[in-house]
Amino acid sequence: MAKLKVYIDGQEIIVDENTTILEAAREINVDIPTFCYHPDQKVKGNCRICIVEVEGYNSFVAACCTPVRAGMVIRTNTKKIRESRKLILKMILANHHGECLSCRRNGNCELQSLSQELRVQENDLDQFVEDLSIDRSNPSIVRDSNKCIKCGRCVEVCHDVQGVGAIYNINRSSDMKIAPAYNKDLCEVQCVYCGQCINVCPVGAIYEKDDTEAVWDAIEDSKKHVVVQMAPAVRVALGEEFGMEAGRIVTGKIVSFLRKIGFDGVFDTNFTADLTIIEEGNELLQRIQQGKNLPMLTSCSPGWIRFVESFYPEVIGHLSTCKSPQQMFGALTKTYYAEKVGIDPKDIIVVSIMPCTAKKTEAQRPEMTDSGYQDVDIVITTRELARMIKQSGIKVDQLEEEHFNNPFGISSGAGAVFGATGGVMEAALRTVYEVVSGEELEKIDFENLRGIDGFKEATVEIGEVVVKVAVVNGLKNAKMILDLIKEGKADYHFIEVMCCPGGCIGGGGQPIPSTNEVKEKRINAIYQVDLTSALRKSHLNPVVKTLYEEFLEKPLGEKSHELLHTHYHDESEE
Repeated sequence: MAKLKVYIDGQEIIVDENTTILEAAREINVDIPTFCYHPDQKVKGNCRICIVEVEGYNSFVAACCTPVRAGMVIRTNTKKIRESRKLILKMILANHHGECLSCRRNGNCELQSLSQELRVQENDLDQFVEDLSIDRSNPSIVRDSNKCIKCGRCVEVCHDVQGVGAIYNINRSSDMKIAPAYNKDLCEVQCVYCGQCINVCPVGAIYEKDDTEAVWDAIEDSKKHVVVQMAPAVRVALGEEFGMEAGRIVTGKIVSFLRKIGFDGVFDTNFTADLTIIEEGNELLQRIQQGKNLPMLTSCSPGWIRFVESFYPEVIGHLSTCKSPQQMFGALTKTYYAEKVGIDPKDIIVVSIMPCTAKKTEAQRPEMTDSGYQDVDIVITTRELARMIKQSGIKVDQLEEEHFNNPFGISSGAGAVFGATGGVMEAALRTVYEVVSGEELEKIDFENLRGIDGFKEATVEIGEVVVKVAVVNGLKNAKMILDLIKEGKADYHFIEVMCCPGGCIGGGGQPIPSTNEVKEKRINAIYQVDLTSALRKSHLNPVVKTLYEEFLEKPLGEKSHELLHTHYHDESEE
């Protein structure tokens, strides 16, 4: 690739051809402001806040979408540029509800930050702000169009990454807005509630429904026994909300905080991830033996389940019937655990801390009541947990690390890797290989299934069977696999699908920003948890063994089918 010499604010720099002005400037630590630009998305060039001057050009150019040319002389910080950027920003602010103090993104808002950087302290333009209704129609996501700056990031991630198309650019010019088709509410379209739109939104136009007050109320109710479970991806991301580097493992500090604010039991979702592997692994073996409903598809990602129900109902039979680890935990807490501690399950409240906005909707599915009660009562995201910590005044970084409670506090590293794309498959292979062959798996790290690539595949010899598996993350990538299944061309035995890019570490409830660079650091931390675990295979978890001996009897048995498995519905005409 040819090299080009250009000049930015008097500095000489040599870059590859096709490098944009924005990219070139960042190589020499010159920060050009952006809104519509996102490092993991296509260049849009529609907000124009990144304008710069180029010698010989008659007008400003957008740095994000203008490639450099040999000898180009670029100025990014002239008075004309500063004043023009201020005017663009004022125009955006003139059509934006500005209640920053009460906004969900206060302190982590790109519009707010840029207003401070450009010193826009007063706006002399007339305000033209419509009073639009806020869409709170579903259990997971809230849309506040009054805050929208029409950058288009959410539309791109919904269409080009997830392939769902729940929201669109509607109308043109000054009438353009972002909304579901026909101005419907999100609950009226086939949104999967993955929350990827939240992760890319630069402002507070779309956010997760907040259930923190319900958690505080439950804890303060002396008549209730309140327990909490924490997903693996939460522990490697929460620290970002408190200025820690992405991927910092803060498990013990979270446990300490949860116990300190009054939870009666603090448990690990990794435990029921181990249990999921036992049930799912045996289900896979049964299907291979019977030659039915192959390839089997994983079922622990609720956004993925809703995607299949909405767009590919004909392949529902390929989904594993296993509930997600979150829901297995709830069902066991209100049966096995309730018996163990001698508490009426109607007095037990189960709280989940998840990286995923779709988990809120999953908990409210009518099928998730096999315990005789709603299995999981309240779901909060990683971001909501951070809010609770800040509300409490407790300095979480100064807490001594503590361990989870028993019986659901012992887990394997295999349970931990559920948080990363490829982790469910890796955990399953570790167990299925040893259960079938009766031999110890020498190399348990399936490194070819790791990383944030959208599609990966592998073959593993298990006894006399060569098992072919695939790993997919991001729903648009999943479409490819689903189309192959429909056509009878998917020659796999087992396919892991995670709704969110990168898996749960990139869930819609994780700290913002959640770029690919940040996701890689979280994934590395997840595998560090696995590597340092005393147990690294789900079937060796002693508490899982005890659970079967005392309560469930056997994998795929009558009791486990009743509590740990479920069914799905054709929602394509919803």
